[in-house]
Amino acid sequence: MSLLKRLNEKSENQPKGSSASAAVPSRSDSVRSQEHELKTMLRTHLISELRKQNEIDDDKQLEFLNKEAMKYLNEEGERISFEMKKSFIEDISNELIGYGPITPFLNDPEVSEVMVNGPDDIYVERSGRLIRTDGYFRDHDHVLQVIEKIVSPLGRRIDESSPMVDARLPDGSRVNAIIPPLALNGPTITIRKFPQDRLQMENLINFGTLSEEMAQFLDACVKARLNVFISGGTGSGKTTLLNVLSSYIPHDERIITIEDAAELQLSQDHVISLETRPPNIEGTGAISIRDLVRNSLRMRPDRIVIGEVRSAEALDMLQAMNTGHDGSLATGHANSPRDMLSRLETMVLMAGMDLPIRAIREQIAGAVDLVIQQTRLKDGSRKITHISEITGMEGDTITLQDIFVFKQTETASDGRIKGRFVSTGIRPDCADKLTDYGFEVPAHWFQEEWS
Repeated sequence: MSLLKRLNEKSENQPKGSSASAAVPSRSDSVRSQEHELKTMLRTHLISELRKQNEIDDDKQLEFLNKEAMKYLNEEGERISFEMKKSFIEDISNELIGYGPITPFLNDPEVSEVMVNGPDDIYVERSGRLIRTDGYFRDHDHVLQVIEKIVSPLGRRIDESSPMVDARLPDGSRVNAIIPPLALNGPTITIRKFPQDRLQMENLINFGTLSEEMAQFLDACVKARLNVFISGGTGSGKTTLLNVLSSYIPHDERIITIEDAAELQLSQDHVISLETRPPNIEGTGAISIRDLVRNSLRMRPDRIVIGEVRSAEALDMLQAMNTGHDGSLATGHANSPRDMLSRLETMVLMAGMDLPIRAIREQIAGAVDLVIQQTRLKDGSRKITHISEITGMEGDTITLQDIFVFKQTETASDGRIKGRFVSTGIRPDCADKLTDYGFEVPAHWFQEEWS
């Protein structure tokens, strides 16, 4: 009995409502092996046909593959269901011009994250909730092939000597991959997607991330060249907010962005994007964020935007903010504005310089004007829970005052968190600077319980 006939009988004997792409636990190893054999034959044929094409546009590749694949399957002489043909063609097309089984999830606008926990476990995040999908890879090598396809165009590598890598997709989505021996479940991929249409402040207001008064205040702060630090946990939306705030930078200023993996998508014309470089196979040649921050100071920047501060580069960033590079923006991981200041102290100490704690705190108090706390709540929503101002020092303590906060009022029966954005009633010290820059600072911005 031919392979196509065996697969066709398997398909016809499936219960109604099932498909060739059923969840991994319900499939027998023999069915997966047979499918793999047929897909391998089809893949080999399509690669051969593609090589015969001297030039073919990217837009026409998918149409060509679908046509050739259907022709190949029809010429086999064995009856095969249309559903199975469609499934095979989709899988092979994703393999050749996409990223294998995760391609449909990357193309789904409702999916915000894709997580591959080994060949048989693919999870996605939709509306803030994790969902296990019915997608799967053939084996560990199949996952490794997809990782290699992602990182190779960026000049990065992943192997046993360098088993972790940060990368990005062409649309800017952030990718992290880790493989054995560090990942015990097999090669693991985590992809954080970014909207194809760059979000604007109006979108964040509509999403309930912040209020309109808070947005107007942040708009004025960025244009008035205040140094702003965005704090938050993993997946809280720091990079998205940084992108939005960066859009307020005037178009006549020279902006230098510094990131581990370039994700920021600024709309200004005069933008220089710098990206770190991992060590080569000999373990040398690495370029860190700290190296790039130092170099950026020689590039005549009007603004320095750092994707994430996590180590000794904090010292160089603070020195830049204190020596005429006003209006800089950066993000960091912390659970509250006060925690962010403590983390900055720790990161400065990682620079290896024996500085007194008071001197470090004076540097922070003199450099950073605002700390914005971005939080991902239990229901998956993302909100700015604090906009806090650093006002100086009292003794050995950095003084911090909240200007706007999010107050949670209740948790609905469906798990959604309800609350409101409020002003603390404190007029910030920076209001005078905003006025000096020509911005109107309405008194109602700082009236307690205005929202």
